[in-house]
Amino acid sequence: MPKLNLDMIEQTNKTGYPPVYAGQVKERWYRRLAPASGLQDFGVSHVTLKPGAWSAQRHWHVGEDEFVVMLSGEAVLVDDNGETPMRAGDCAAFPKNDGNGHCLVNQSDADCVYIAVGRPSETDCHYPDIDMHLDAARGLQCRKDGRPW
Repeated sequence: MPKLNLDMIEQTNKTGYPPVYAGQVKERWYRRLAPASGLQDFGVSHVTLKPGAWSAQRHWHVGEDEFVVMLSGEAVLVDDNGETPMRAGDCAAFPKNDGNGHCLVNQSDADCVYIAVGRPSETDCHYPDIDMHLDAARGLQCRKDGRPW
């Protein structure tokens, strides 16, 4: 059946960030919907940000487009242009290789929920605000000088 039962899909707050950068995302809870539904060409995540949580460290991808649709609650999109409120029904697009570091931050007192669509990238990811960079060729989170975390 095409309708997904979210309660049957594992919800996790796992992160690949080094501990020094993981605190902001510890209350980001997500479900990977693509594997659960058999989709192979793109990824889809159902994400809940608890109050104070970030979606990620501010980042941009060399080889991955991203698209976000807010379902409920409110978050603030933080990118190179500043801060933009995102409410239910709002959408945001992040073209690959645009260099515009972005993340969502829940600054409210209630959960916010959104859908994130992307494609698992085999290319680098850059984090402009912190000493980190995903070196996709090595499959490692590294410092900007190339040393692994």
